[in-house]
Amino acid sequence: MLFDFNLKSSILLIFFFHGIVFSLLLLKKGIFDQNKGSAWLSLFLFLSSLYIAPFMLGYSGWYSKQPYRDIMFYTPFQQLFLLGPIIYFYTQSLLNKSFQLSQKDFIHFIPAIAYFIYTIIVFVTDKLILHEYYFYADERDKDLSTWYQMAGLVSMMYYVLMSLKYYAIYKKIAFQVVSFAETILFNWVQQYLIALLLILSLRVLFFILNPEWNEFGSKFWYYLCFSILFYYISISGYSNSIKTVIPYQASLFYNDATYLLHEDKDYMKDEIITALVDEKDSIVIAEIQIWKQKIEQLMIVDKAFENPVLTLTDIAKKLDTNPKQISQVVNQGFMMNFNDLVNGYRIEAVKEMLKNGEHKKQTLLGIAFSCGFNSKSTFNRTFKKLTSLSPKEYINKIEDSDKDFNE
Repeated sequence: MLFDFNLKSSILLIFFFHGIVFSLLLLKKGIFDQNKGSAWLSLFLFLSSLYIAPFMLGYSGWYSKQPYRDIMFYTPFQQLFLLGPIIYFYTQSLLNKSFQLSQKDFIHFIPAIAYFIYTIIVFVTDKLILHEYYFYADERDKDLSTWYQMAGLVSMMYYVLMSLKYYAIYKKIAFQVVSFAETILFNWVQQYLIALLLILSLRVLFFILNPEWNEFGSKFWYYLCFSILFYYISISGYSNSIKTVIPYQASLFYNDATYLLHEDKDYMKDEIITALVDEKDSIVIAEIQIWKQKIEQLMIVDKAFENPVLTLTDIAKKLDTNPKQISQVVNQGFMMNFNDLVNGYRIEAVKEMLKNGEHKKQTLLGIAFSCGFNSKSTFNRTFKKLTSLSPKEYINKIEDSDKDFNE
């Protein structure tokens, strides 16, 4: 088989091989673990591997010799209209454990289907009917046509933006309904999406400003950066074991502002919360004060904050009301989200234990866990945010104060 192992083709071959391997591993994981997110990521990595294939094979000499040239011409390696929707649906499946494709979602695959039909027409016309290059009279790969590349870039950028919007909604909901939001934020997904959007934006910019950008050899660095990015998400997606517990449905494409929230059965049993991401309903001040006192009593007397997986629904059940009511009181009465409210009580409990010298009897992490934190990093970050000191600095401050008092 023809393959010129030069620097460019060899580097892209490494990423292509790893992309296919991770795609198969994730497909296996998705089937055996019934993990939809892994299945969607498997498809994304497979398409990403195909995305860099024309340049990997092109740099290795496939465009210059038959029958390799025809393989390059008539195989639709770059599915530009498919990559965007796959990114978006992967994001949904990762953040929403109840995600399923609906009939209206198939509209997003129409451009990809249309382009696939177009490639079949090209193949049938040139190879089976005319037996000569008609569509390929210019001997330029249709996958690399300017119109297709630009339309594909716009499509990918659009769906990446929609994925970021979906993530932003998920993040806001997480802080509104659970007290352990930081442990289920999937920050690596947001970082990947932002990096991908940046690379796509730079490609559009260079395409406009640099006429030579359309030349085959000028695009290596773009495809190298893209390869590094999809390799990063393949490792992160395969190794990351975090699972969301707050699936939701968001009709971003249909101007529907209503979001259906519900948690894992372990936390919520079969109850469903209907709410808005932005609380638009207001309740009277007197009623807010009553509910504030009830929540404060639940936190201070019953120490509800000690539950490391405390949710908005748990509080609503204990107070015999609905989660939306509690959410409104927290937002309008305490002027913060649910996650910050609970963590505030946890930090106060930690400070009280430190003042009583508990850090001399057990580890600082043990104190944090006993007060409801389930992550060392979350505890340290929250403590620093609320006290402007690290836990160790706070302990030193207490000990210095005790020395001054004794003297």
